[in-house]
Amino acid sequence: MKNRGEEIRRRFPRIIMNLVMALIFWVIGVFIPPTVGGIPVPSINANADFVVLIISIVVMSIFIIRALADALVLGDILVDVFVKKLGIREERSPKRAARDFIYIIIVILIVTAVYPILVNFRIEQFATIVTYVAIGLIILLIYDIGRVLHRIIEEKAELLADRLVQAAEKEEKE
Repeated sequence: MKNRGEEIRRRFPRIIMNLVMALIFWVIGVFIPPTVGGIPVPSINANADFVVLIISIVVMSIFIIRALADALVLGDILVDVFVKKLGIREERSPKRAARDFIYIIIVILIVTAVYPILVNFRIEQFATIVTYVAIGLIILLIYDIGRVLHRIIEEKAELLADRLVQAAEKEEKE
């Protein structure tokens, strides 16, 4: 794996560029459809405003997904730094639980930002799908956090039981 500095230098400009392109296609989706409203598109049996809107949403979504993919890698790097600052050792389980928690926050923020845009474009069905997918992701991440915490508590309980047994055996010998 590349070092963190190289990864940040490579991915941060890509995130910015993808977000700028998504913004451009959002602007296209907002301003162009009203100018071509009512023009029929032959062979599709739809109006041009609807076609332009759908194409701009699809292209904007592609750029947002690309930005999110790079942001997740940078998010992992930032989570590593954050977890180390919290004093959590390099165990995989607590680090994964912390990442899952941060991913839950990211999913909530993204859905909170995207939902009004989708409703504004009058795509309520897609907004509903996005909401249900987000709920599914959050449930999956909470389940993973619970599994990780269960494993940690179980390991700590076993260690405590071993210490109690050692103390009882030591008491019997004396």
